[in-house]
Amino acid sequence: MYNDVGSRPGVPPNSIPSQPNPFGNAFNVAGSGLIRGGLGAYGGKILGSSSEYVQSNISRYFSDPQYYFQVNDHYVKNKLKVVLFPFLHRGHWTRITEPVGGRLSYKPPIYDINAPDLYIPLMAFGTYIILAGLSLGLRGKFSPEALSLLFIKGLLGWFMQASLLKVTLLSLGCGEGPLLDIIAYAGYTFTGICLAVFGKIISGYSYYFLMPWTCLCMGVFLVKTMKRVLFAEVRSYDSSKHHYLLLFIALVQFPLFTWLGNITVNWLL
Repeated sequence: MYNDVGSRPGVPPNSIPSQPNPFGNAFNVAGSGLIRGGLGAYGGKILGSSSEYVQSNISRYFSDPQYYFQVNDHYVKNKLKVVLFPFLHRGHWTRITEPVGGRLSYKPPIYDINAPDLYIPLMAFGTYIILAGLSLGLRGKFSPEALSLLFIKGLLGWFMQASLLKVTLLSLGCGEGPLLDIIAYAGYTFTGICLAVFGKIISGYSYYFLMPWTCLCMGVFLVKTMKRVLFAEVRSYDSSKHHYLLLFIALVQFPLFTWLGNITVNWLL
């Protein structure tokens, strides 16, 4: 009788139908769900804490890069007036704050003339390289290698200015300012240098007037900025040391501007 069943067409021999296990799938689903849930919660906690740590340190030292490009034509025009003619700035030098997420934050440049931006420094740096190449071309000394060296010279000057501001803050025990703020303030140096180099291209005599003027204006701008903006977070410091550091920042602008404004093939000069 069993042989007849096994010999039926369409039924494989010696095949025994498997009995379903009602608990197997339930245990598998429950086990995989617990594993996925536990690992997901643990991983989410790790990633969440890591993300919060990274975001807090980024906002602490670098801020939001998009913040520094929130500008318009009105801001750029007024900011250039403040940088190139700080004596004519009749308003205050402090930045405007607003409550965001339960804490105070600075308003973006489009709403605050005293806020730092990276648009003007980057445009000024690019203009400096173009004017340097034009100056070399008019004297018959242009070459891609010379322009590359002047590009490195400009970056080195920017780095030196930012390092000066950073070291000044560290010396007063306030080295936690956003790095992009310091880079932005240091980058305004090229606005005055561009004006001096352009004057030198038009007339060599105007360079000897524009260079000291732009040095003086940049020194005043940085002194006002450091005193009212960057030093605002310093709770206690030596006032005499404070004034000496501000005077040192102003005096350093003269050799720095002279070095960057000297457009030659030898970038070290």
